[in-house]
Amino acid sequence: MDDKTSIFRGQRNVSNFTPVISTVTNNQEQSNSSHHFPTFNFGQINQTLKNIYDKNNNIKASVDINNNDIEYDDKPETSISIEQLSLLNKHTHLRDVNYSLILEDDRTNPQSPLHSVKTFEELKLEPQLLNGIYYMGFRRPSRIQERALPQLLAYPPRNMIAQSQNGTGKTAAFSLATLSRMDPNLNYVQALILSPTFELALQIGQVIENMAKFLPHIKIAYAVRDPAISKRNEYTKGKELNVPIVIGTPGTVEDWCRKMKIIDLKKLRMFVIDEADVMISLPGFSQICINLVKNTIGKDCQTMLFSATYSDEVMDFAKRIIENPVIFRLKREEQSLSNIRQFYIECNNDEEKYDAVKTIYSSITIGQAMIFCRYKRTAHALALQMINDKHCVELLSSELTVEQRAAVINRFRNGKFRVLVVTNVCARGIDIDDISLVLNFEFPLVYDDKKHCFIDEPDYDTYLHRIGRAGRFGRIGHTFNLITPSEKHLIEQVENYFQKPIVKFSEKYIADDELYHI
Repeated sequence: MDDKTSIFRGQRNVSNFTPVISTVTNNQEQSNSSHHFPTFNFGQINQTLKNIYDKNNNIKASVDINNNDIEYDDKPETSISIEQLSLLNKHTHLRDVNYSLILEDDRTNPQSPLHSVKTFEELKLEPQLLNGIYYMGFRRPSRIQERALPQLLAYPPRNMIAQSQNGTGKTAAFSLATLSRMDPNLNYVQALILSPTFELALQIGQVIENMAKFLPHIKIAYAVRDPAISKRNEYTKGKELNVPIVIGTPGTVEDWCRKMKIIDLKKLRMFVIDEADVMISLPGFSQICINLVKNTIGKDCQTMLFSATYSDEVMDFAKRIIENPVIFRLKREEQSLSNIRQFYIECNNDEEKYDAVKTIYSSITIGQAMIFCRYKRTAHALALQMINDKHCVELLSSELTVEQRAAVINRFRNGKFRVLVVTNVCARGIDIDDISLVLNFEFPLVYDDKKHCFIDEPDYDTYLHRIGRAGRFGRIGHTFNLITPSEKHLIEQVENYFQKPIVKFSEKYIADDELYHI
């Protein structure tokens, strides 16, 4: 490997990071003065990545491989837009959710976020619905299900605002409640479920379809922009849909209600808003939700709102929509998934961070992993160096086309490679079940849009969503945070915020086999 591509080099020992700094030639880009970036040749990175994508996808690379002087600005990589995410999700093949992977031992442990003491039989459900639950692999309710379902199934119906961690059965909870309220004798839309993205709408639909396997009267319409999925051309303006459940994104749902007039909101028995924290962050979506509810939803309609995080903005939004709700809100220590073991490693620079990555991968048996970077340039450099070191790695960042991103996600889901290097384009919105390790190569910070720079404060929501990629459905996950000594206070702030320890990693964890095989 020549000096131009040797971007991270050093010793393997975690306890003794002594980096060998790469030689910087005159035609190489210098490090940014406000943030240390490794030196690398953009043209070679792009060529290497193009070869990977072309080999696997037969898709043209979105970067100019002939330009060795590509300029990467220092703006952070943020979550992709709703339009991009929806299009991406169209190209991403969904798999059935494998709920049977939940361990019974985890759910009977009172310290687990999946712990519960009640059974589904106690809820007095219809036998066909109970059979659907068993068909999906559920045996006991999760914590959110055990808390929420008695309220959701009560009569008269009760409105609800609920916070739930990722992967703890929140979708199944409101799906079960929705199915239990459907009257087979009514031939119009009885339940409307709003999702911020195309893929999340389909994921919800998959759960409901599986749960309704033994309920032949349950049909679902998808109010989404893709005409092949929505079947909009089959509907007649002014003629109400003859299906009990509609799942969709706000803009299309509003179109079906206001313009096409195929959904009568006053007849709804159930109205659900999922991922409310995402919903309010997208331009126009929160106002659409408010417009749908205000002066249109009947008083007898049960309304539910779910969110992974609850900021003041989310609560204000929820209270504008939902009257007299039962509120379930997690304590901060419950928001930090207790089945995820969190560590940090102090490194002086990016070369030492790469030494830490090598140590982790040479010492621990790892399943699939995601490595998060704050900047696109760092993600590219890291991916290239890992490829040069013979790791099975691919990259997901904003310069890829939607088709390329979808192809990467599908290959990762299908186990074609083990490590996905990502920026915040994949912090949330895309779920991959089999990840056991998340590594924060760059710690998430709050970005000041007005000043166009990061401020020295942890981005708690981004941190939570990043580490939430591991440990899905109660399985053990691990997070490693690679920080500089000057960033130690960020770890302490996150510990205090979530009331969960983040342990300094040392070789004793490897020697004592405390990490098991992750």
